[in-house]
Amino acid sequence: MNHFQTVRPQDFDPIFDRIGKEWMLISASDGSRTNTMTASWGGCGILWNKPVAVCLIRPQRFTFGIVEAAERLTLSFLPEQYRPALSWCGSHSGRDGDKFAGAGLTCLYDTGVPYPAEASLVLVCRKLYADDIRQTSFLDPSLLSNYTNGDYHRFYICEIERVLRAEA
Repeated sequence: MNHFQTVRPQDFDPIFDRIGKEWMLISASDGSRTNTMTASWGGCGILWNKPVAVCLIRPQRFTFGIVEAAERLTLSFLPEQYRPALSWCGSHSGRDGDKFAGAGLTCLYDTGVPYPAEASLVLVCRKLYADDIRQTSFLDPSLLSNYTNGDYHRFYICEIERVLRAEA
């Protein structure tokens, strides 16, 4: 007797839609520079007996160098009314100025790690592991279509140290 119902992964947990459809901001500071970028790839789970988040950054992104130098970063989720700010952060470089200000966001800090005050949820994370995605590791070659320029991401597995949730 089968008493199971099939559900889509997106219906299993809201984190799938939060990351993939609603997007998130990855923010970090290296002590002299602070930046944020829009991302729609990543995930959350348990690894090494710790709550973790995974985020991916292409090496040519300005945020990449800052995240590389930083020990911690934040993953922030904003209410739908901030979709234009997320779009702005995804289409402008931090090389050209303050992306928080340019997107109309207020930058706050938690133990030196930046995040937008407008967020509804912030994961304050400590980097545990980083590695580069490699063409030779793909088991499904159709996924290579995500890398037509050969610009493979570096992925970061980060311990979620704190979760900040906006008060309703």
